Amino acid sequence: MATDLYGLSRVTGEQGVLPQRARVVDPSLPLRAGELLIDVESLNIDAASFKQLKEAAGGDSAKIVEAVRAIVAERGKMQNPVTGSGGMLIGRVREVSAEHPGFGTLKAGDRIATLVSLTLTPLVIESVRGIKPEIDRIDITGHAILFPSGIYAKLPDDLPDTLSLAALDVAGAPALVARWVKPGQTVVMLGAGKSGALCLAQAREAMAGNGTLIALDISKPALDALQGIGLCDAVVACDATKGVDVMREVSRLTNGGMADLVVNCASVGNTEMASILSVKNGGTVIFFSMATSFTAAALGAEGVGKDVTMLVGNGYVPGHAELTLGLLRRNPKLRGLFEQRYT
Repeated sequence: MATDLYGLSRVTGEQGVLPQRARVVDPSLPLRAGELLIDVESLNIDAASFKQLKEAAGGDSAKIVEAVRAIVAERGKMQNPVTGSGGMLIGRVREVSAEHPGFGTLKAGDRIATLVSLTLTPLVIESVRGIKPEIDRIDITGHAILFPSGIYAKLPDDLPDTLSLAALDVAGAPALVARWVKPGQTVVMLGAGKSGALCLAQAREAMAGNGTLIALDISKPALDALQGIGLCDAVVACDATKGVDVMREVSRLTNGGMADLVVNCASVGNTEMASILSVKNGGTVIFFSMATSFTAAALGAEGVGKDVTMLVGNGYVPGHAELTLGLLRRNPKLRGLFEQRYT
């Protein structure tokens, strides 16, 4: 059997469609050429998806679990039909196909985290062992299949699993920030969650003591926590769906200069204009939020006559896993914040 690099053979009823875009994928066994089989321990649902599931369930954990099980049973993968997003997982290697790139380096029992989205990962949930709503996590028994193109990371021995999972879930964000932040810039971060904190930490390192970091979030305690460990120079508690209000606050803090770079890590929709209005002409906006609307961003920038480079963070940058874990290793205060929030 030929190796199926992207998992096209797992797509059900839609010829030539990739697994991420497919409505249904086939998670059945046995394993096929080039694939990796994982005994799943935990699903880390992405922030935008979990927020939507939680709101739809009225905060009822049992209903959240029921909704996730229903999605996976219907689609063969965890892809929220409302947000279109998924998350990631951790588990133990059960079997490695001889054609898989990890054959010879991975062995049965190795604990790994997938670094590709659950939206394209064939998944079966056999049972649910528990849910941790405060960290968007569901502990399960089941299996998942990783294609040859699917990236993963071995879980490190020096960090707790929950800490590694929380960081690796958003590893692409700080890695891309490392490419774009330069000394002397003014950087605005929308969102004070996992990705926001890691991006601020990376930006702080990249600035080398020369630059300004501004964090915005609707939660004042979350902002105070970031400022308290030195990750930002100023904070604004505001509703990022109110773009003009955000623009005015950024203008006030920058004396009208606005930001060189805005990084959007918000977990809610309708924050595109807050990002676009807060950046100076010729500046850059990076959208990491899974709730971002391309239409709203493109037409919004056009509508206000803003010359801005807009990037979509795709979650993968070469070396992103090690870069992100390195931030936690080098910054005890950041690690302490993650341990407090996500373990």
